[in-house]
Amino acid sequence: MVGQMCHLANFAANPACQVVAIADLRPDLAAAAAQKFGIPRVYGTHRDLLADSAVSAVVVVTKRRATGPIVLDALNSGRHVLSEKPMAYTMAQAALLVDAARQQDLVYSIGYMKRHDAGVARALEVLTHLREDQSLGRIVRARGWCFGGDTGRAQDNFVMTGEARPDGLELWEDGPDWMPRAMRPGYDSFLNVFSHIINLSRYLLGPSPTVAESAIEASGAGRITLDFDGIACALDLVSGSHGAWREGLTIDFERGAVTLELPPPFAEREAEVIIEHDGQSTRLTGETSWAFQRQADAFVSDVAARDAPLASGADSVTDIALAEAVWQRRVSG
Repeated sequence: MVGQMCHLANFAANPACQVVAIADLRPDLAAAAAQKFGIPRVYGTHRDLLADSAVSAVVVVTKRRATGPIVLDALNSGRHVLSEKPMAYTMAQAALLVDAARQQDLVYSIGYMKRHDAGVARALEVLTHLREDQSLGRIVRARGWCFGGDTGRAQDNFVMTGEARPDGLELWEDGPDWMPRAMRPGYDSFLNVFSHIINLSRYLLGPSPTVAESAIEASGAGRITLDFDGIACALDLVSGSHGAWREGLTIDFERGAVTLELPPPFAEREAEVIIEHDGQSTRLTGETSWAFQRQADAFVSDVAARDAPLASGADSVTDIALAEAVWQRRVSG
């Protein structure tokens, strides 16, 4: 569903690129998706697809433990890559992928699509201006939240078949060697859901925080506090599949605050920015756009210009490092 609705549909609609091939281990699904989106060639494996000389870049959307091996094959074949997050489960795995991209001078982007949200771009502009003019003083603290719920899927622009998900994919380890097996499902959930708000806080507050406090439950939910050079950012993380999706970040200044309210992951609308100052609240909104579409367009543009992505593989290694640090604290008690 994510591969078709959030990625394939957006690339197929972009006139600056051509979707020439699709690969899936399920032949009926591959054929149905190819027919729906007008894709001329269908392959049974990613390696068959990578043998196609017409392919210059690939999007990797698969089960999370298979992401790393497929991305590595694609990078080693000389293809630019956009992969879903998490990029990997360990810093060592992530570093291997980044090194492969660096050796071949390739564009390697990770699917933190919220960095591409137009409202997030607006929030970054506001924060940059406030930091420069000091009209609200300095930043004193930040707090973020992700209460997972209804994902906001407003369309069904995908096809599915009754085929079983086949085996046959190479899978990387789903955690560092020091992590007990019983903890790994929670770690997987943490990386899949909550790495978004961690990545976004780094985008807005600074690239390299440290973990100041951590209280993570077995499910991957809980609270962590990141230290951005003396600015504490507390993140409340709650799992769930019912109710509204609520996610956002508030950055408190000495004389006001900026709040970013994010839409559900699949909702085709922008984040909203609220500026509070002198007891008044100003809400900034723009035209309707979709972060996934903006991400696809940016990847095409980055490949054409050989530009560094907003969420590059090299930058996203930090998210894996922070996740390891958070869960190392849980293991050590």
